[in-house]
Amino acid sequence: MGSISDLPVMQDAIDILKQFDIETEVDIVSAHRTPEKLFDFSNNAHKRGISVVIAGAGGAAHLPGMVASMSPLPVIGVPVKSSNSIDGWDSVLSILQMPGGVPVATVALNGAKNAGILAAQIIGSANKDVLQKIVAYKEGLKQAVLKASDELNT
Repeated sequence: MGSISDLPVMQDAIDILKQFDIETEVDIVSAHRTPEKLFDFSNNAHKRGISVVIAGAGGAAHLPGMVASMSPLPVIGVPVKSSNSIDGWDSVLSILQMPGGVPVATVALNGAKNAGILAAQIIGSANKDVLQKIVAYKEGLKQAVLKASDELNT
């Protein structure tokens, strides 16, 4: 994440990844205040065994795009509605409007839970244990809706 103030939003991604027993690494890497750390992380994450990067940022929200510009890994951007944000639109558009050749999968404003699920699905495409946990999770979502429907109609 770009700042410690992003942690309350990004915690949802951390929690869902832990639910799927996926090892996580959490750090603060600011595109503007720690560019050397950003370069080191982006250039070396794949060499350290990281499979997917979830990058949350508010305001100008350059972190996801900068990571994607240097890393061969899939990057999921989480736009964060921060205190200096323009209702979050600046973050959404900054992450969403990437130039051709530098993709960033973008989730909803403050949508870190979906970023975690998407990361797990990417990992699950090559890891059968994670894939089975995703299947079970989605079945749980289905069952919760069916139960609510039954309770509503009885």
